[in-house]
Formats: sequence, C-alpha cells, structure tokens
Amino acid sequence: MVGSRTDESGGPAWLTLPLRSEDEQRISAWLDAVWLEKGLSSRTLEAYRQDLEQWCRWCSEQAVLLEQVDADTVQRYLQARAQHGTHSRSLARMLSCLRGFFAYQVRAGALTQDPTALVEAPKSGRPLPRSISEADVSALLAAPNLEDPLELRDRAMLEVLYATGLRVSELIGLRLAQINRRQGVVRVMGKGSKERLVPLGEEALFWLERYFLQARALLLSSSDDDIVFPGRRGTEMTRQAFWYRIKYHAQQAGLRVHLSPHTLRHAFATHLINHGADLRVVQMLLGHSDLSTTQIYTHVARLRLKQLHAQHHPRG
Repeated sequence: MVGSRTDESGGPAWLTLPLRSEDEQRISAWLDAVWLEKGLSSRTLEAYRQDLEQWCRWCSEQAVLLEQVDADTVQRYLQARAQHGTHSRSLARMLSCLRGFFAYQVRAGALTQDPTALVEAPKSGRPLPRSISEADVSALLAAPNLEDPLELRDRAMLEVLYATGLRVSELIGLRLAQINRRQGVVRVMGKGSKERLVPLGEEALFWLERYFLQARALLLSSSDDDIVFPGRRGTEMTRQAFWYRIKYHAQQAGLRVHLSPHTLRHAFATHLINHGADLRVVQMLLGHSDLSTTQIYTHVARLRLKQLHAQHHPRG
C-alpha cells in the first residue's frame, strides 16, 4: 500500500506533504462550525485540526478526492496509521473526528452520504488495573514509624484503605459519624450519591483505635473537628498529600512497584477475588453500579493464577 512508505525519521512520508488549499478551507469551516455549536476548547480544536490535516495529507498522497472517499478508504487510512504504531484509542479518536467532519460535509451539501457510517471503531482493550502482591501490601503497611503521630495516622489510613477498598476521595473525606466502631463498619457516600456499608475488619479497627487514642487529637486544628484523618495543618488532607505519603512509605519499604491510593483499592478487590470472594460482593463493596466494571478484576486474578502456574508447576 502506498501509505506504508516512511520518511527519514521512520514516520509516514505523507505527514510532510503540503495541505491542499481546498482541504484547508474545509477543515477551517468545520472547526468554526463545531466551535459555535459545542464551544470546544482551543486545545480540543487544535487536536481535531491535526487529525484532519493528517487525514487530508494521506488522501492527497493516495490521490483521493473528498467525493471519492468511501468506507474502504477510511478503513485503509486507519490501517495505515495502525501499521505505524498508532494506538487503538487514538485511532478511535481519529475516527470520531472524521465522523463529525463528514457529517458536516453532508449537511453542507458537499457529499450525499457519510463514508464513515459503516466503519466500526477500532477495538480498544481496557487496560488491566495495576495491583500489587499481598507481600508488598504487608511491607507497605509495616513501613510507617509508629512513634510519629503523622505516621501512625498513615498506618491507620493504609489499613482502612486496604481493608475497605475506598476511593481516595472517600477516605480523606471520612467523618467520625461515618464510622461505627462497635459494629465495625464504615458508611460511605459514593459516586451518584449512593450509600454503602463496608466492613472494616479486625486489623483496620485495631489501628483505628490506636490512632484515635494516640495521635488524632495531636493533629487536629480544633477539638470539635470531625475529620477522621486530618492533614499536617489539622484540616482535611488533599489527594496529592496522601499520594505523596504513600510514595514516601513505599520508598521506606523498599518497594519498586508503581503505587498510588488507587493501587490499594485494586489490591483490595484483586486479593478478595483471589481468595474466592463472590464478584457481586466485591461489586457492592467497591460501590460499582455495573458488574462489568468489577469483572475486570477476574482478569487480573486469572492472570495471576497463570503466572503462579508457570512459575511453580513442573510443566508450566
């Protein structure tokens, strides 16, 4: 295929072709129209412009005029981009841009039909969530210096996060009234204002009690504040501050894996499924409205089982 040629840098040769003046005019007209219609940001409009300019340059090299474009032309273009390493998500974005562009050409009377109507979007595999092993979690939880009130708070936060799988915003926003220490549950208001009750477990309850007794009062800016985990200034922590604390403790524990607050949420779900938890139960604990969102953890667990089999089975 002609579109597979490369320039000296290894990129597609057609990317360096000059734009035809009629293509430049059509692109500008569509961008003006979509800006008036949707009020898109300048960054989004510039991304659209780049996508369309690349498409038009490819068509120019292929000697394809606007009225000659059909579904096969669009498919060949996407294949050409894929051959040069364009990710499926970027291909889907490019196709979305082309759909808008050609729909406008039909409305403007330049075309009688939209050539992208029969083109399916490239399949975009959902990335598996990052998780860490149970041993790495144990090392992270043991890292804080318990003589320091801030680090004792961190230990309690990490224990609660791993025990409940809360979102980081749910964790740092916790108030005293949400925790029932007698029943051992935390009441969380999640996305879509959906409330759920999540068990804390004995270990997390132990560290919460120790933190309440030894550290929390020393961190608060006022005695009547109901924040469960105040920051260094005695007020609610930011997401960035907690992310920094996790990175710090990961370094102290000698962990070389990528860690974030969300990593422990993923570990909570993955380790539950690894130990036989029902998918519906994990869905409820995570606060997912759709089971399909939770099902990705079965893939993580299955991948881990394959790795263990390959590592330990004599014929793995």
